[in-house]
Amino acid sequence: MTDAREKARGLSLWTGPVEPEPLGGGITNVNFAVADGGDKYVVRIGDDIPVHQVMRFNELAASQAAAAAGISPEVVHAERGALVLRFVAGRTFAEEDVRAQANLERILPVIQRCHRDVPTHLRGPVLMFWVFHVLRDYAGTLRDGGSGHVGRLPGLLEIADRLEAVVAPVEIVFGHNDLLAANFIDDGDRIWLIDWDYAGFNSPLFDLGGLASNNGLSPDQEDWLLEAYFDRTVTDDLRRRYTAMKCASLLRETMWSMVSEIHSDLDFDYAAYTAENLARFEASMAAFEEM
Repeated sequence: MTDAREKARGLSLWTGPVEPEPLGGGITNVNFAVADGGDKYVVRIGDDIPVHQVMRFNELAASQAAAAAGISPEVVHAERGALVLRFVAGRTFAEEDVRAQANLERILPVIQRCHRDVPTHLRGPVLMFWVFHVLRDYAGTLRDGGSGHVGRLPGLLEIADRLEAVVAPVEIVFGHNDLLAANFIDDGDRIWLIDWDYAGFNSPLFDLGGLASNNGLSPDQEDWLLEAYFDRTVTDDLRRRYTAMKCASLLRETMWSMVSEIHSDLDFDYAAYTAENLARFEASMAAFEEM
């Protein structure tokens, strides 16, 4: 944390001495709030994280495009290992906020703009995020790192192969791919979507499934989400493909946490987070098997 704060303090854009204040909630990067020259900023400190396929050139391109699309804060400055964004004053959502139907109806247009508008503003190379490739890569990382979860991997990968076969074929959009509640900020007038570490071209079903699974949406809300997004009645085929992707989203969050257990230096209880998401994944798989 000290090194990260010193890096944030020493960035070249400041007009005078600054005192970075830690921001809680991040489980991938170290974030600070910085006041300078009468304005306030968020500074994200972090290098590439190859084990999570996080590449900062991709995060920067996605952040700039999302800001141009009007759904994410302005990118003020970027240099190696640091990204500076305009501070948004507002309330960071918790899961129960996302579940509130009135909020959900405000969130959906933001996701649609991410999928449809952000690609029109992208410049330069960007990544594709295919969850099943990520899962296979995570399995290799866990084996290489001698994880205590290695014994689970054959069964989890067999499930991933089955889910991938159900999901295909797919429409391709530009996804955020990390729709945790804490990545939504409500300023009282609009909802902002932040943190583009994992952004990339993907199926819309991944963001929709991730939104539902990360925030505990009810089955009725999931049907509403699908009908509102696709503007048509939900068929059994769409519901099954969506549910398969939702399971894959939960498995990815579980294996992300398993990898973080052995690779992250952040002060966070990844083992508990693994257990929580594994339980969610197993419950979702049980529902999928009954379809």
